[in-house]
Amino acid sequence: MKPIDRTCAEHYVWGGVCDGWHLVKRDDMSIIAERVPAGAREARHFHAAARQFFFILSGCAVIEINGERISLMEGQGLEIAPGMPHQFMNESPEDVHFLVVSHPSTKGDRINA
Repeated sequence: MKPIDRTCAEHYVWGGVCDGWHLVKRDDMSIIAERVPAGAREARHFHAAARQFFFILSGCAVIEINGERISLMEGQGLEIAPGMPHQFMNESPEDVHFLVVSHPSTKGDRINA
């Protein structure tokens, strides 16, 4: 076993400008560190089985869940139940860095809303 961080984790780009690093990538759970630059957002979607927890490491973000906008600041988190349509947005002038923990993994479980 050895420590994992962004320098050695599997990296991917989403939305053309956002970064994700797989810190834990298992079928029963995933933990991803993500960076979303100013003005970027993900597509509105939901997960049929996965429960997710978003935790803001730096910056601030808005998560829209089923029509309700919730602001998250550094050090705050939010749990999203399966089946809840949601969208992560960075409406601030700075990058937002956060962790998203999913149980089970969201692989093959994302449905655009």
